[in-house]
Amino acid sequence: MDLAYGPKYRALQEEVRGFVRSHGHLSPRTGGGRKRPDKRALAWQHLLLQHGYFARNIPKEYGGFGLPLDVMELAIIADEFSSAGVSPGIMNQGISMLVPTLLEVGSKEQCAKWVGPTIRGEVIWCQGYSEPGSGSDLAAAKTHARVEDGHFIINGQKIWTSSAHFADMMFLLCRTETEKGKHGGLSYLLVPMSAPGIDVRPLVTMTGRAEFNETFLTDVRVPIDQIVMRRGDGWHVANVTLKYERLLLGDPNKLTYRLARVIELMKKTSLEGVPTIQIPEYRDRLLRIQGEVLASKFHGLRLLSEQAKGEESGVRRLIVKLNGTMIAYRLSSLAVDVLGAAGLPYEPKGEALEDDEATTWQIDNMYDIGLIIGGGSSNIQRNIIGERGLGLPREPTADIKLGPKE
Repeated sequence: MDLAYGPKYRALQEEVRGFVRSHGHLSPRTGGGRKRPDKRALAWQHLLLQHGYFARNIPKEYGGFGLPLDVMELAIIADEFSSAGVSPGIMNQGISMLVPTLLEVGSKEQCAKWVGPTIRGEVIWCQGYSEPGSGSDLAAAKTHARVEDGHFIINGQKIWTSSAHFADMMFLLCRTETEKGKHGGLSYLLVPMSAPGIDVRPLVTMTGRAEFNETFLTDVRVPIDQIVMRRGDGWHVANVTLKYERLLLGDPNKLTYRLARVIELMKKTSLEGVPTIQIPEYRDRLLRIQGEVLASKFHGLRLLSEQAKGEESGVRRLIVKLNGTMIAYRLSSLAVDVLGAAGLPYEPKGEALEDDEATTWQIDNMYDIGLIIGGGSSNIQRNIIGERGLGLPREPTADIKLGPKE
């Protein structure tokens, strides 16, 4: 069996390697998503779009490169960028979640208006889903909107709204059809964060930062045409977005890059004069994680292949978030352990400290713990996989009957 690339793909591989040699020094630090893109990140994003290494398959009329989906091309680009340690581009909720949602179920006008500015990093989005009392049970959202003078008038509260403190827009799930059932009464609105009546209050997490927020909406007015699909279709649109959110949170390309960083860290970090990569206990942990990352990577290629053929992945897509966040936590935990005493201090007070490797891994480790819960906790993901994916019976609800008082 010959597993070597054919001429077409070898040519692309050499092209990407040439790009990295010529422009790799312009790459911003890989990662991000916790702050607004700076000038360096925006310039790099423009360069990737110009060469077709980002938004490769998004139509040209919407700001993409306009090529047909080719799974091998995407894999080669991702591999070369990961190996070189350069940024694959901006990955945030707008680019990785809203853009594919609009391309799948949005109107042509919405795609023309929002996709280009979003993939260029000019418009930053946050997600208005979770509420106090309706996080895991998303369909129980109580934020509501009525129609008045051609506008939705929105009132309610959202919580855990990542990036709301610097976002330009929010994709919001709210209740507009009070007479319909729990799932049928929801709508999906596009809301400017500059609209009067929006109050964003930071929530400091165990990372020591305010990456999440609680967001209050009081008589916020949004034109009625700022809705994706129709009134009452919000549950369907929200689940399309969740499909892409799981892929973002469990991104195998990000895991591949982080694995390479851990390997380099273990080569240059010694314990009693011995590089940690040669110490059996550490090496064993690394090899186990390496196997999991490779499995995740090839699973991602299978999902892309199914997408290219128009097939529904079902449960195979559902496991990405659960698997990816657990691997990410084990990766950063290994890095912190390898750093030893240098990995213990943790007092982040600003973005500048992320230049220190030990602090970076500590931040990642704390953040990775949170992502096991955020975006649908692991236990909720297991329930979804078991019930919707594998057809297992739903967990029984206890029918408690109180007897007569004594």
